[in-house]
Amino acid sequence: MLQILIGGEAGQGLVTLGDLLARSLVKSGYHIHVTQTIMSRIRGGHNTFSICVGRERQTAPREPVNILVALDEDTVRLHRNALVPDNHLIILDEGVSIEAENCVYVPYKKLAEERYLNVIALGVVASLLGLDKTLVGDAVAASFESKDDAIAQANRAAVDDAYAWATQTAPATIVALEPAQPADAPRLVINGNEALALGALAGGVKFCAFYPMSPATSIMLNLARHADIMGLVVEQAEDEIAAINMAIGAAFSGCPAMTATSGGGFALMTEGVSLAGMTETPIVIVIAQRPGPATGLPTRTEQGDLEFALHGGHGEFPRAIFAPGTIKACFEQMSRIFALAEASQGPVILLTDQFLADSYQDIEPFSIQKTTPPEPVLPSDTSQLYSRYAVTDSGVSPRRIPGAGTELVDVDSDEHDESGHITEDLGVRIKMMNKRLRKTRILLNNIVPPDYSGDTNPDLLLMSWGSSQEAVTEAAARFRDTGKRVGTLHFSQIWPLDPELFINHLCGAGRVVCVEGNATGQFARLIRRETGFEVHGHILRYDGLPLTPEYIMGGIEHE
Repeated sequence: MLQILIGGEAGQGLVTLGDLLARSLVKSGYHIHVTQTIMSRIRGGHNTFSICVGRERQTAPREPVNILVALDEDTVRLHRNALVPDNHLIILDEGVSIEAENCVYVPYKKLAEERYLNVIALGVVASLLGLDKTLVGDAVAASFESKDDAIAQANRAAVDDAYAWATQTAPATIVALEPAQPADAPRLVINGNEALALGALAGGVKFCAFYPMSPATSIMLNLARHADIMGLVVEQAEDEIAAINMAIGAAFSGCPAMTATSGGGFALMTEGVSLAGMTETPIVIVIAQRPGPATGLPTRTEQGDLEFALHGGHGEFPRAIFAPGTIKACFEQMSRIFALAEASQGPVILLTDQFLADSYQDIEPFSIQKTTPPEPVLPSDTSQLYSRYAVTDSGVSPRRIPGAGTELVDVDSDEHDESGHITEDLGVRIKMMNKRLRKTRILLNNIVPPDYSGDTNPDLLLMSWGSSQEAVTEAAARFRDTGKRVGTLHFSQIWPLDPELFINHLCGAGRVVCVEGNATGQFARLIRRETGFEVHGHILRYDGLPLTPEYIMGGIEHE
Protein backbone atom coordinates (compact mmCIF):
# COMPACT_ATOMS: atom_id res chain seq x y z
CA MET A 1 0.00 0.00 0.00
CA LEU A 2 1.16 3.52 -0.82
CA GLN A 3 -0.18 6.95 -0.04
CA ILE A 4 0.21 9.60 -2.73
CA LEU A 5 -0.40 13.16 -1.55
CA ILE A 6 -0.82 15.92 -4.13
CA GLY A 7 -0.55 19.41 -2.70
CA GLY A 8 -0.83 22.90 -4.11
CA GLU A 9 -2.91 26.04 -4.35
CA ALA A 10 -6.54 26.22 -5.40
CA GLY A 11 -6.56 26.93 -9.12
CA GLN A 12 -3.49 24.81 -9.95
CA GLY A 13 -5.56 21.88 -11.15
CA LEU A 14 -4.60 19.42 -8.42
CA VAL A 15 -8.12 17.93 -8.27
CA THR A 16 -8.01 17.18 -12.01
CA LEU A 17 -4.56 15.67 -11.58
CA GLY A 18 -5.65 13.60 -8.59
CA ASP A 19 -8.90 12.45 -10.14
CA LEU A 20 -7.22 11.31 -13.37
CA LEU A 21 -4.48 9.51 -11.43
CA ALA A 22 -7.03 7.80 -9.16
CA ARG A 23 -9.13 6.59 -12.08
CA SER A 24 -6.05 5.42 -13.96
CA LEU A 25 -5.00 3.39 -10.90
CA VAL A 26 -8.43 1.75 -10.72
CA LYS A 27 -8.35 0.93 -14.45
CA SER A 28 -4.92 -0.62 -13.82
CA GLY A 29 -6.45 -3.01 -11.28
CA TYR A 30 -5.67 -1.21 -8.01
CA HIS A 31 -8.00 -0.21 -5.18
CA ILE A 32 -8.08 3.37 -3.93
CA HIS A 33 -9.37 5.60 -1.17
CA VAL A 34 -9.31 9.35 -1.86
CA THR A 35 -9.43 12.12 0.75
CA GLN A 36 -9.48 15.84 0.00
CA THR A 37 -8.69 18.82 2.21
CA ILE A 38 -9.86 22.16 0.84
CA MET A 39 -9.40 25.75 1.95
CA SER A 40 -12.33 28.13 1.59
CA ARG A 41 -11.08 30.26 -1.29
CA ILE A 42 -11.25 30.27 -5.07
CA ARG A 43 -7.52 30.69 -5.65
CA GLY A 44 -4.53 30.33 -3.37
CA GLY A 45 -4.39 28.67 0.02
CA HIS A 46 -3.20 25.10 0.46
CA ASN A 47 -5.27 22.13 -0.70
CA THR A 48 -4.45 18.43 -0.80
CA PHE A 49 -5.68 15.40 -2.69
CA SER A 50 -4.59 12.12 -1.07
CA ILE A 51 -4.80 8.69 -2.71
CA CYS A 52 -4.29 5.51 -0.69
CA VAL A 53 -3.63 2.82 -3.29
CA GLY A 54 -2.91 -0.89 -3.11
CA ARG A 55 -3.81 -4.33 -4.39
CA GLU A 56 -6.23 -4.83 -1.50
CA ARG A 57 -9.36 -2.80 -0.73
CA GLN A 58 -8.52 0.65 0.70
CA THR A 59 -11.03 1.87 3.27
CA ALA A 60 -9.71 4.78 5.31
CA PRO A 61 -7.52 7.89 5.13
CA ARG A 62 -3.96 7.60 6.39
CA GLU A 63 -1.31 10.04 7.55
CA PRO A 64 2.11 8.66 6.43
CA VAL A 65 3.01 9.77 2.86
CA ASN A 66 5.07 7.76 0.35
CA ILE A 67 4.85 9.98 -2.73
CA LEU A 68 4.52 13.75 -2.35
CA VAL A 69 3.54 15.56 -5.54
CA ALA A 70 4.30 19.20 -4.72
CA LEU A 71 2.80 21.77 -7.06
CA ASP A 72 4.26 24.53 -4.87
CA GLU A 73 6.94 24.98 -2.20
CA ASP A 74 4.47 25.12 0.70
CA THR A 75 3.49 21.51 0.04
CA VAL A 76 7.01 20.32 0.86
CA ARG A 77 7.28 22.49 3.97
CA LEU A 78 3.88 21.42 5.31
CA HIS A 79 4.11 17.67 4.64
CA ARG A 80 7.78 16.69 4.74
CA ASN A 81 7.39 15.45 8.35
CA ALA A 82 4.69 13.03 7.19
CA LEU A 83 7.02 11.34 4.67
CA VAL A 84 7.85 7.70 5.38
CA PRO A 85 11.58 7.47 6.17
CA ASP A 86 13.60 5.60 3.51
CA ASN A 87 10.46 4.88 1.49
CA HIS A 88 9.35 8.14 -0.04
CA LEU A 89 9.65 10.27 -3.13
CA ILE A 90 9.07 14.00 -3.69
CA ILE A 91 8.09 15.26 -7.14
CA LEU A 92 8.40 19.02 -7.60
CA ASP A 93 9.30 21.77 -10.06
CA GLU A 94 13.00 22.16 -10.85
CA GLY A 95 12.69 25.88 -10.16
CA VAL A 96 11.89 25.60 -6.44
CA SER A 97 14.39 26.69 -3.84
CA ILE A 98 13.78 23.80 -1.42
CA GLU A 99 16.24 20.93 -1.26
CA ALA A 100 15.21 17.57 0.12
CA GLU A 101 16.18 13.92 -0.14
CA ASN A 102 14.69 11.58 -2.75
CA CYS A 103 13.47 14.36 -5.03
CA VAL A 104 12.55 14.26 -8.69
CA TYR A 105 12.88 17.79 -10.10
CA VAL A 106 10.58 18.16 -13.12
CA PRO A 107 11.13 20.89 -15.77
CA TYR A 108 7.45 21.69 -16.09
CA LYS A 109 7.85 24.85 -18.17
CA LYS A 110 10.11 23.12 -20.69
CA LEU A 111 7.75 20.17 -21.10
CA ALA A 112 4.46 21.94 -21.71
CA GLU A 113 2.49 25.13 -21.62
CA GLU A 114 1.53 26.40 -18.17
CA ARG A 115 -2.04 25.18 -18.52
CA TYR A 116 -0.82 21.58 -18.87
CA LEU A 117 1.37 21.59 -15.78
CA ASN A 118 -0.94 19.30 -13.85
CA VAL A 119 -1.12 16.86 -16.78
CA ILE A 120 2.69 16.79 -16.97
CA ALA A 121 2.74 15.98 -13.24
CA LEU A 122 0.21 13.21 -13.88
CA GLY A 123 2.39 11.70 -16.60
CA VAL A 124 5.52 11.79 -14.46
CA VAL A 125 3.82 10.16 -11.45
CA ALA A 126 2.05 7.55 -13.60
CA SER A 127 5.34 6.68 -15.33
CA LEU A 128 7.17 6.27 -12.02
CA LEU A 129 4.36 4.04 -10.78
CA GLY A 130 4.62 1.90 -13.90
CA LEU A 131 1.13 2.61 -15.25
CA ASP A 132 0.44 1.95 -18.90
CA LYS A 133 0.90 5.16 -20.93
CA THR A 134 -1.95 4.40 -23.32
CA LEU A 135 -4.36 3.83 -20.44
CA VAL A 136 -3.42 7.15 -18.81
CA GLY A 137 -3.53 8.99 -22.14
CA ASP A 138 -7.01 7.61 -22.85
CA ALA A 139 -8.20 8.83 -19.44
CA VAL A 140 -6.84 12.30 -20.10
CA ALA A 141 -8.32 12.52 -23.60
CA ALA A 142 -11.72 11.34 -22.35
CA SER A 143 -11.67 13.96 -19.60
CA PHE A 144 -11.09 16.84 -22.01
CA GLU A 145 -12.84 15.71 -25.19
CA SER A 146 -16.15 17.37 -24.27
CA LYS A 147 -14.43 20.77 -24.27
CA ASP A 148 -12.45 20.71 -27.51
CA ASP A 149 -10.75 17.96 -29.48
CA ALA A 150 -7.61 20.06 -29.91
CA ILE A 151 -7.36 20.55 -26.14
CA ALA A 152 -7.87 16.83 -25.57
CA GLN A 153 -5.10 15.95 -28.02
CA ALA A 154 -2.76 18.60 -26.59
CA ASN A 155 -3.22 17.17 -23.10
CA ARG A 156 -2.63 13.66 -24.40
CA ALA A 157 0.58 14.90 -26.01
CA ALA A 158 1.58 16.37 -22.63
CA VAL A 159 1.24 12.87 -21.13
CA ASP A 160 3.49 11.49 -23.86
CA ASP A 161 6.11 14.18 -23.18
CA ALA A 162 5.99 13.53 -19.44
CA TYR A 163 6.44 9.76 -19.92
CA ALA A 164 9.34 10.31 -22.31
CA TRP A 165 11.09 12.65 -19.86
CA ALA A 166 10.48 10.40 -16.85
CA THR A 167 11.70 7.30 -18.68
CA GLN A 168 14.93 8.94 -19.83
CA THR A 169 15.76 11.32 -16.99
CA ALA A 170 14.07 10.51 -13.70
CA PRO A 171 16.11 8.33 -11.33
CA ALA A 172 14.87 4.89 -10.40
CA THR A 173 12.33 5.28 -7.63
CA ILE A 174 12.74 3.64 -4.24
CA VAL A 175 8.95 3.68 -3.77
CA ALA A 176 7.47 0.49 -5.17
CA LEU A 177 3.88 -0.27 -6.07
CA GLU A 178 3.26 -3.98 -6.40
CA PRO A 179 1.79 -5.04 -9.76
CA ALA A 180 -1.98 -5.48 -9.75
CA GLN A 181 -4.24 -7.82 -11.64
CA PRO A 182 -6.83 -6.15 -13.89
CA ALA A 183 -10.24 -6.07 -12.26
CA ASP A 184 -12.41 -9.04 -13.22
CA ALA A 185 -15.59 -6.96 -12.89
CA PRO A 186 -16.42 -3.27 -13.39
CA ARG A 187 -16.10 -1.02 -10.34
CA LEU A 188 -17.61 2.37 -9.61
CA VAL A 189 -15.35 5.25 -8.62
CA ILE A 190 -17.73 7.34 -6.57
CA ASN A 191 -17.86 9.74 -3.62
CA GLY A 192 -20.34 9.96 -0.75
CA ASN A 193 -22.50 12.73 -2.22
CA GLU A 194 -22.78 10.92 -5.55
CA ALA A 195 -23.84 7.79 -3.68
CA LEU A 196 -26.47 9.76 -1.74
CA ALA A 197 -27.88 11.17 -4.97
CA LEU A 198 -28.10 7.73 -6.58
CA GLY A 199 -29.66 6.34 -3.40
CA ALA A 200 -32.32 9.06 -3.46
CA LEU A 201 -33.15 8.17 -7.07
CA ALA A 202 -33.35 4.49 -6.17
CA GLY A 203 -35.61 5.39 -3.25
CA GLY A 204 -38.11 7.09 -5.54
CA VAL A 205 -37.45 10.81 -4.96
CA LYS A 206 -39.36 13.04 -7.38
CA PHE A 207 -38.86 16.53 -5.95
CA CYS A 208 -35.78 18.22 -4.49
CA ALA A 209 -35.45 21.80 -3.29
CA PHE A 210 -32.24 23.37 -1.99
CA TYR A 211 -30.22 26.50 -1.49
CA PRO A 212 -26.50 25.95 -2.23
CA MET A 213 -24.39 25.32 0.85
CA SER A 214 -21.22 23.25 0.92
CA PRO A 215 -20.67 20.40 1.43
CA ALA A 216 -24.26 19.44 0.53
CA THR A 217 -24.59 21.22 -2.81
CA SER A 218 -23.15 18.46 -4.99
CA ILE A 219 -25.88 16.06 -3.83
CA MET A 220 -28.47 18.24 -5.51
CA LEU A 221 -26.29 18.98 -8.53
CA ASN A 222 -25.92 15.25 -9.10
CA LEU A 223 -29.69 14.85 -8.83
CA ALA A 224 -30.18 17.71 -11.31
CA ARG A 225 -27.86 15.95 -13.73
CA HIS A 226 -30.21 12.96 -13.83
CA ALA A 227 -33.47 14.92 -13.52
CA ASP A 228 -34.73 14.67 -17.10
CA ILE A 229 -34.17 10.96 -17.57
CA MET A 230 -35.55 10.10 -14.09
CA GLY A 231 -38.60 12.38 -14.17
CA LEU A 232 -37.33 14.46 -11.27
CA VAL A 233 -37.81 18.13 -10.41
CA VAL A 234 -34.85 19.92 -8.78
CA GLU A 235 -35.50 23.49 -7.66
CA GLN A 236 -32.92 25.99 -6.38
CA ALA A 237 -34.86 28.11 -3.89
CA GLU A 238 -34.12 31.65 -2.76
CA ASP A 239 -33.11 30.42 0.72
CA GLU A 240 -33.28 27.39 3.00
CA ILE A 241 -36.65 28.39 4.47
CA ALA A 242 -38.19 28.30 1.02
CA ALA A 243 -36.38 25.05 0.20
CA ILE A 244 -37.84 23.02 3.06
CA ASN A 245 -41.31 24.53 2.62
CA MET A 246 -41.25 23.69 -1.10
CA ALA A 247 -40.29 20.11 -0.22
CA ILE A 248 -43.11 19.91 2.35
CA GLY A 249 -45.56 21.21 -0.25
CA ALA A 250 -44.43 18.63 -2.78
CA ALA A 251 -44.71 15.85 -0.18
CA PHE A 252 -48.20 17.07 0.77
CA SER A 253 -49.20 16.54 -2.87
CA GLY A 254 -47.99 12.93 -2.74
CA CYS A 255 -44.52 13.42 -4.21
CA PRO A 256 -41.51 11.83 -2.45
CA ALA A 257 -39.47 14.93 -1.58
CA MET A 258 -36.19 15.96 0.01
CA THR A 259 -33.86 18.83 0.71
CA ALA A 260 -30.14 18.99 1.55
CA THR A 261 -28.13 21.58 3.43
CA SER A 262 -25.44 22.06 6.07
CA GLY A 263 -25.70 23.22 9.68
CA GLY A 264 -26.26 26.90 8.96
CA GLY A 265 -28.96 26.10 6.43
CA PHE A 266 -30.64 23.64 8.78
CA ALA A 267 -30.80 26.43 11.36
CA LEU A 268 -33.17 28.22 8.99
CA MET A 269 -35.11 25.05 8.28
CA THR A 270 -36.03 24.13 11.85
CA GLU A 271 -39.48 25.75 11.80
CA GLY A 272 -40.18 23.76 8.66
CA VAL A 273 -39.09 20.56 10.42
CA SER A 274 -41.70 21.27 13.11
CA LEU A 275 -44.27 21.98 10.40
CA ALA A 276 -43.62 18.54 8.91
CA GLY A 277 -43.99 17.04 12.39
CA MET A 278 -47.32 18.76 13.07
CA THR A 279 -48.81 18.21 9.60
CA GLU A 280 -47.43 14.64 9.57
CA THR A 281 -45.84 15.14 6.19
CA PRO A 282 -43.09 12.74 5.06
CA ILE A 283 -39.88 14.53 4.12
CA VAL A 284 -36.20 13.59 3.90
CA ILE A 285 -33.54 16.09 5.04
CA VAL A 286 -29.81 15.63 4.46
CA ILE A 287 -27.45 17.60 6.73
CA ALA A 288 -23.87 17.61 5.46
CA GLN A 289 -21.89 18.60 8.55
CA ARG A 290 -18.98 21.02 8.66
CA PRO A 291 -17.28 22.78 11.60
CA GLY A 292 -19.21 25.58 13.28
CA PRO A 293 -20.39 27.65 14.98
CA ALA A 294 -21.56 30.17 12.38
CA THR A 295 -19.60 29.90 9.13
CA GLY A 296 -16.81 28.12 11.00
CA LEU A 297 -14.58 26.14 8.62
CA PRO A 298 -16.94 25.81 5.64
CA THR A 299 -14.77 23.41 3.63
CA ARG A 300 -13.60 21.17 6.47
CA THR A 301 -15.22 18.23 8.25
CA GLU A 302 -16.80 17.58 11.65
CA GLN A 303 -19.51 15.57 13.39
CA GLY A 304 -20.80 18.50 15.39
CA ASP A 305 -24.50 18.62 14.47
CA LEU A 306 -25.82 15.41 16.05
CA GLU A 307 -27.62 17.14 18.92
CA PHE A 308 -28.82 19.88 16.57
CA ALA A 309 -30.41 17.27 14.29
CA LEU A 310 -31.93 15.53 17.30
CA HIS A 311 -33.51 18.66 18.78
CA GLY A 312 -33.87 20.98 15.77
CA GLY A 313 -37.51 22.07 15.60
CA HIS A 314 -39.70 23.25 18.46
CA GLY A 315 -42.08 20.90 20.19
CA GLU A 316 -42.07 17.12 20.48
CA PHE A 317 -42.65 14.83 17.51
CA PRO A 318 -41.11 11.62 16.13
CA ARG A 319 -38.13 11.69 13.82
CA ALA A 320 -35.47 9.26 12.69
CA ILE A 321 -31.79 10.16 12.23
CA PHE A 322 -29.31 8.14 10.18
CA ALA A 323 -25.56 8.57 9.71
CA PRO A 324 -24.03 6.22 7.12
CA GLY A 325 -20.45 5.17 7.73
CA THR A 326 -19.41 4.15 4.22
CA ILE A 327 -20.05 5.17 0.63
CA LYS A 328 -22.01 1.96 0.12
CA ALA A 329 -24.11 2.77 3.19
CA CYS A 330 -24.80 6.25 1.77
CA PHE A 331 -26.57 4.62 -1.15
CA GLU A 332 -28.31 1.90 0.85
CA GLN A 333 -29.65 4.10 3.63
CA MET A 334 -30.72 6.91 1.31
CA SER A 335 -32.60 4.47 -0.88
CA ARG A 336 -34.64 3.22 2.09
CA ILE A 337 -35.46 6.28 4.15
CA PHE A 338 -38.07 7.68 1.75
CA ALA A 339 -40.19 4.62 2.50
CA LEU A 340 -39.60 5.11 6.23
CA ALA A 341 -40.63 8.78 6.01
CA GLU A 342 -43.83 7.72 4.26
CA ALA A 343 -44.49 4.90 6.74
CA SER A 344 -44.07 7.22 9.75
CA GLN A 345 -45.52 10.31 8.04
CA GLY A 346 -42.85 12.65 9.30
CA PRO A 347 -39.28 13.93 8.90
CA VAL A 348 -36.31 11.62 8.47
CA ILE A 349 -32.82 13.14 8.72
CA LEU A 350 -29.57 11.81 7.29
CA LEU A 351 -26.27 13.13 8.65
CA THR A 352 -23.19 13.10 6.48
CA ASP A 353 -20.11 15.39 6.51
CA GLN A 354 -17.47 16.94 4.28
CA PHE A 355 -15.10 13.98 4.66
CA LEU A 356 -17.66 11.44 3.48
CA ALA A 357 -19.07 13.85 0.88
CA ASP A 358 -15.76 14.42 -0.92
CA SER A 359 -13.97 11.10 -0.31
CA TYR A 360 -14.30 8.41 -2.89
CA GLN A 361 -13.39 4.78 -3.45
CA ASP A 362 -13.70 2.10 -6.05
CA ILE A 363 -16.62 -0.14 -5.13
CA GLU A 364 -18.83 -2.79 -6.69
CA PRO A 365 -21.92 -1.44 -8.50
CA PHE A 366 -24.93 -0.93 -6.23
CA SER A 367 -27.85 -3.31 -6.24
CA ILE A 368 -31.26 -1.62 -6.45
CA GLN A 369 -33.43 -4.74 -6.57
CA LYS A 370 -34.67 -4.40 -3.00
CA THR A 371 -35.58 -0.71 -3.11
CA THR A 372 -39.26 0.13 -3.49
CA PRO A 373 -40.63 3.67 -3.98
CA PRO A 374 -42.94 4.61 -1.11
CA GLU A 375 -46.71 4.58 -1.47
CA PRO A 376 -49.04 6.77 0.63
CA VAL A 377 -51.35 5.08 3.14
CA LEU A 378 -54.79 5.66 1.64
CA PRO A 379 -58.22 5.35 3.31
CA SER A 380 -59.58 1.81 3.04
CA ASP A 381 -63.25 2.84 3.34
CA THR A 382 -64.08 5.60 0.91
CA SER A 383 -67.71 5.68 2.02
CA GLN A 384 -66.80 7.24 5.36
CA LEU A 385 -66.11 10.94 5.84
CA TYR A 386 -62.39 11.38 5.36
CA SER A 387 -60.36 12.53 8.37
CA ARG A 388 -56.72 13.25 7.62
CA TYR A 389 -55.70 12.84 11.27
CA ALA A 390 -57.92 9.95 12.29
CA VAL A 391 -56.76 8.47 15.60
CA THR A 392 -55.32 4.98 15.08
CA ASP A 393 -53.52 2.44 17.24
CA SER A 394 -50.30 2.89 15.24
CA GLY A 395 -50.53 6.68 15.17
CA VAL A 396 -50.47 6.65 11.36
CA SER A 397 -53.58 8.09 9.73
CA PRO A 398 -54.80 7.47 6.17
CA ARG A 399 -53.30 10.06 3.84
CA ARG A 400 -55.34 11.10 0.82
CA ILE A 401 -53.58 13.02 -1.91
CA PRO A 402 -55.23 16.41 -2.64
CA GLY A 403 -57.05 16.31 -5.94
CA ALA A 404 -57.16 12.51 -6.08
CA GLY A 405 -60.75 12.27 -4.81
CA THR A 406 -63.85 14.30 -4.08
CA GLU A 407 -63.12 14.82 -0.37
CA LEU A 408 -61.23 17.88 0.83
CA VAL A 409 -57.91 17.33 2.61
CA ASP A 410 -57.72 19.73 5.55
CA VAL A 411 -54.31 20.44 7.08
CA ASP A 412 -53.36 22.95 9.76
CA SER A 413 -50.09 23.90 11.43
CA ASP A 414 -52.06 24.78 14.58
CA GLU A 415 -53.19 21.97 16.81
CA HIS A 416 -56.12 20.33 15.06
CA ASP A 417 -58.76 17.67 15.45
CA GLU A 418 -59.03 14.46 13.46
CA SER A 419 -60.53 16.25 10.46
CA GLY A 420 -57.62 18.71 10.33
CA HIS A 421 -59.51 21.74 11.64
CA ILE A 422 -57.89 24.07 14.18
CA THR A 423 -58.81 23.41 17.80
CA GLU A 424 -58.08 24.70 21.28
CA ASP A 425 -59.81 21.79 22.98
CA LEU A 426 -57.13 20.67 25.42
CA GLY A 427 -58.48 17.15 25.57
CA VAL A 428 -58.13 16.89 21.80
CA ARG A 429 -54.59 18.27 22.15
CA ILE A 430 -53.61 15.39 24.43
CA LYS A 431 -55.24 12.84 22.13
CA MET A 432 -53.52 14.17 19.01
CA MET A 433 -50.15 14.51 20.73
CA ASN A 434 -50.30 10.90 21.90
CA LYS A 435 -51.33 9.81 18.39
CA ARG A 436 -48.29 11.46 16.84
CA LEU A 437 -45.88 10.09 19.44
CA ARG A 438 -47.17 6.53 18.88
CA LYS A 439 -45.47 6.65 15.47
CA THR A 440 -42.15 6.28 17.30
CA ARG A 441 -42.94 2.56 17.49
CA ILE A 442 -42.85 2.39 13.68
CA LEU A 443 -39.37 3.90 13.72
CA LEU A 444 -38.23 1.44 16.39
CA ASN A 445 -39.66 -1.50 14.45
CA ASN A 446 -37.57 -0.44 11.45
CA ILE A 447 -34.41 0.37 13.37
CA VAL A 448 -30.97 -0.37 11.92
CA PRO A 449 -29.07 -2.07 14.76
CA PRO A 450 -25.48 -1.06 15.50
CA ASP A 451 -22.80 -3.16 13.83
CA TYR A 452 -20.54 -5.08 16.20
CA SER A 453 -17.32 -6.73 15.07
CA GLY A 454 -14.23 -8.12 16.74
CA ASP A 455 -13.55 -10.15 19.84
CA THR A 456 -16.28 -11.19 22.26
CA ASN A 457 -16.11 -9.28 25.56
CA PRO A 458 -13.02 -7.38 24.41
CA ASP A 459 -10.55 -5.58 26.60
CA LEU A 460 -11.10 -2.47 24.44
CA LEU A 461 -14.29 -1.51 22.63
CA LEU A 462 -14.21 1.39 20.16
CA MET A 463 -17.67 2.94 19.75
CA SER A 464 -18.37 5.23 16.81
CA TRP A 465 -21.05 6.66 14.55
CA GLY A 466 -21.26 7.99 11.01
CA SER A 467 -18.26 8.58 8.80
CA SER A 468 -15.61 7.44 11.31
CA GLN A 469 -16.55 3.77 10.79
CA GLU A 470 -13.77 2.61 8.50
CA ALA A 471 -10.98 4.50 10.28
CA VAL A 472 -12.12 2.90 13.56
CA THR A 473 -12.37 -0.54 11.95
CA GLU A 474 -8.83 -0.31 10.61
CA ALA A 475 -7.44 0.97 13.91
CA ALA A 476 -9.06 -1.98 15.68
CA ALA A 477 -7.57 -4.42 13.17
CA ARG A 478 -4.09 -2.98 13.75
CA PHE A 479 -4.54 -3.29 17.51
CA ARG A 480 -5.59 -6.94 17.11
CA ASP A 481 -2.45 -7.57 15.05
CA THR A 482 -0.46 -6.66 18.18
CA GLY A 483 -2.35 -9.23 20.27
CA LYS A 484 -4.94 -6.95 21.86
CA ARG A 485 -8.56 -8.05 22.25
CA VAL A 486 -10.51 -5.28 20.52
CA GLY A 487 -14.08 -4.84 19.30
CA THR A 488 -15.93 -2.10 17.43
CA LEU A 489 -19.52 -0.95 17.81
CA HIS A 490 -20.69 1.37 15.04
CA PHE A 491 -24.03 3.19 14.89
CA SER A 492 -25.44 4.13 11.48
CA GLN A 493 -28.81 5.01 13.03
CA ILE A 494 -28.57 7.65 15.71
CA TRP A 495 -32.23 7.98 16.64
CA PRO A 496 -34.34 6.39 17.92
CA LEU A 497 -32.11 4.06 19.92
CA ASP A 498 -33.03 0.66 21.33
CA PRO A 499 -30.63 -0.06 24.21
CA GLU A 500 -31.48 -3.77 24.14
CA LEU A 501 -29.64 -4.02 20.80
CA PHE A 502 -26.28 -2.88 22.16
CA ILE A 503 -26.12 -2.49 25.94
CA ASN A 504 -24.64 -5.99 26.43
CA HIS A 505 -21.74 -5.11 24.16
CA LEU A 506 -21.00 -2.00 26.22
CA CYS A 507 -21.27 -3.72 29.57
CA GLY A 508 -19.25 -6.73 28.40
CA ALA A 509 -16.18 -4.75 27.38
CA GLY A 510 -13.30 -3.98 29.69
CA ARG A 511 -12.90 -0.41 28.44
CA VAL A 512 -15.24 1.53 26.15
CA VAL A 513 -13.85 4.50 24.21
CA CYS A 514 -16.12 6.63 22.03
CA VAL A 515 -14.55 8.02 18.84
CA GLU A 516 -16.19 11.18 17.48
CA GLY A 517 -15.39 14.10 15.21
CA ASN A 518 -16.51 16.80 17.66
CA ALA A 519 -15.26 18.56 20.78
CA THR A 520 -17.81 17.54 23.40
CA GLY A 521 -18.59 13.84 22.85
CA GLN A 522 -22.17 14.36 21.69
CA PHE A 523 -22.92 10.72 20.93
CA ALA A 524 -21.41 9.45 24.16
CA ARG A 525 -23.63 11.95 25.97
CA LEU A 526 -26.67 10.63 24.11
CA ILE A 527 -25.81 7.04 25.06
CA ARG A 528 -25.50 8.07 28.71
CA ARG A 529 -28.88 9.83 28.56
CA GLU A 530 -30.65 6.84 27.03
CA THR A 531 -28.96 3.99 28.91
CA GLY A 532 -27.15 5.39 31.96
CA PHE A 533 -23.91 3.92 30.60
CA GLU A 534 -20.94 6.27 30.72
CA VAL A 535 -18.04 5.56 28.40
CA HIS A 536 -14.59 5.23 29.93
CA GLY A 537 -12.80 7.48 27.51
CA HIS A 538 -13.10 9.68 24.43
CA ILE A 539 -11.10 10.22 21.26
CA LEU A 540 -12.31 13.52 19.83
CA ARG A 541 -11.15 15.36 16.74
CA TYR A 542 -12.34 18.86 15.91
CA ASP A 543 -9.53 20.50 13.94
CA GLY A 544 -11.44 20.11 10.67
CA LEU A 545 -9.51 17.03 9.54
CA PRO A 546 -10.95 13.50 9.30
CA LEU A 547 -10.29 10.78 11.83
CA THR A 548 -7.55 8.37 10.75
CA PRO A 549 -6.37 5.03 12.14
CA GLU A 550 -3.12 6.70 13.25
CA TYR A 551 -5.00 9.46 15.10
CA ILE A 552 -7.22 6.91 16.87
CA MET A 553 -4.33 4.64 17.85
CA GLY A 554 -2.34 7.60 19.10
CA GLY A 555 -5.30 8.72 21.18
CA ILE A 556 -5.63 5.29 22.80
CA GLU A 557 -1.93 5.07 23.58
CA HIS A 558 -1.85 8.52 25.19
CA GLU A 559 -5.05 8.26 27.26
